[in-house]
Amino acid sequence: MKNLFKIKYILFTVLLLSGATSCEKDFLNRPPEDSFNVADFFQTEDQVIASTNALYSVPWYDFNENTIWVIGELSSGNGRTWDPRNADFTNFAVNGNNAQISRTWEQLFAVVAQANSIINTLPQAVNPEISSAVVNNALGEARFIRAVAYFYIVRIWGSVPIIENNADIVLEPKVARNPVSDIYRFIREDLEFALANCYPRIRGANYDDNARVSSGTAKAMLSKVYLYERNYQMAYQLADEVINSGEFKLFGGDGADGDPSGSYFDLFIPENDNNPESIFALQWTSSSRYSEGNGLQSLLAPSGFTGGSDGYSAIGISPDLLAAYEDGDARFYATFMERGAFYPNLNGGYTVPDNIDFQGTRHGIKKYVVGAEYAIARDDGSGITTTPNNTYILRYGELLLIHAEAALNGGGPISNGVESFNKIRRRAGLNEIANPTLDDVFHERRIELAFEFEFWYDVVRQDPVDALEFLSNTDRGTFNSDTGELQSEFFQANVDDLLFPYPTVETQNNPALLEAPVPYDFN
Repeated sequence: MKNLFKIKYILFTVLLLSGATSCEKDFLNRPPEDSFNVADFFQTEDQVIASTNALYSVPWYDFNENTIWVIGELSSGNGRTWDPRNADFTNFAVNGNNAQISRTWEQLFAVVAQANSIINTLPQAVNPEISSAVVNNALGEARFIRAVAYFYIVRIWGSVPIIENNADIVLEPKVARNPVSDIYRFIREDLEFALANCYPRIRGANYDDNARVSSGTAKAMLSKVYLYERNYQMAYQLADEVINSGEFKLFGGDGADGDPSGSYFDLFIPENDNNPESIFALQWTSSSRYSEGNGLQSLLAPSGFTGGSDGYSAIGISPDLLAAYEDGDARFYATFMERGAFYPNLNGGYTVPDNIDFQGTRHGIKKYVVGAEYAIARDDGSGITTTPNNTYILRYGELLLIHAEAALNGGGPISNGVESFNKIRRRAGLNEIANPTLDDVFHERRIELAFEFEFWYDVVRQDPVDALEFLSNTDRGTFNSDTGELQSEFFQANVDDLLFPYPTVETQNNPALLEAPVPYDFN
């Protein structure tokens, strides 16, 4: 761990000096790549504003492309695969030697390290003539993104080290891990700082202006964190405040008052990046530079679909998730491809082949698959393509379900939560449920956020008995490609499977990971 954290600390300097301001979208425009060093970078307002740009993309690249879906969809039972590199996430066989779990650790702690570099460098290096509002807004963005990274980390591993300044631990042979309760406190304090210091915004028609973290973004994420801590009163209160602020809204509307169902499908095309429903999203570009584009289409699309050598069909929909959709749910074809379905806006008109069969499922994946016109060949010689569409981390549709869940748990008026719940159902073209239960909310989250890499965390935050029952009774089987006959497959989960093991290389380098957690010194 010592060497890993040191490498990540050094990486930020490289990132800042070369690609920190890289991206095609307006707020990520690349400045001239003049020679400068970190100490004299923060001399103008534009430099301070640009200093956080890369935190929205580059350090997340490998997590976004290679492991966010492995945990979120394979482990949860939403997806299935035959790929031996990832199959252990389907059958609960992941151990500390698993390459993907090591990558996930490295990637998320790299995000923490790069956010830390801004948080610890900017206050000392900034030109004193720059206003405190500009400086604190940038610090708020960095602390928000650090909080998001730690929110993933604590939900994946539980107790881990809290690292505020990577330079402090470069020479430390052992870095203690801290209790889960302290990590959640650390996350909340970062989000509270962002809430107090990031600029307020109203999401307007110029979507590029919506890309950055706002105070409302921080409040919405804080609501989600409180939901995980089962502080339903605070989760409801903050979600309610965000809803009433008018900053965000369901894209296309919710189908109320005789309006047609809103456009869930159009949430996932690049033209609608940073639409008013987007609360926080990773920002990708059409640049061919490695790590600046979204690699998800390359992974999820059918072979030949992108015009490149990629299209790996890496994951398919599980029979369990397929059976969970209600007839007429508008979200299905926005998330999955069914044989014979026609998509007029994909590749000039795309009919799903009659032999499509991702991982033995007779279906393909649609969400984050946007077509060859957006595919940009990377300049690393690989022939693999990326796309410019964002990856959602939190959107208003989920916030409405947070509002509903918190209300049903006693956090606020049930009638308000029911209305938020039914807004989601109306947009999907489904009938309202007059008296939804917590099971209904769980189901609705599963469908609304399917293949947005969230479901594993929803499953394991239940009571352990309920989580294990769900995981062990989720059909992860296949269908006969010709006849459609279901060949069910189940795997037994145990309580140790609700958190992932620390990577073996990390426990070898830092044996304190295997010792009892130590309370964090917040002073």
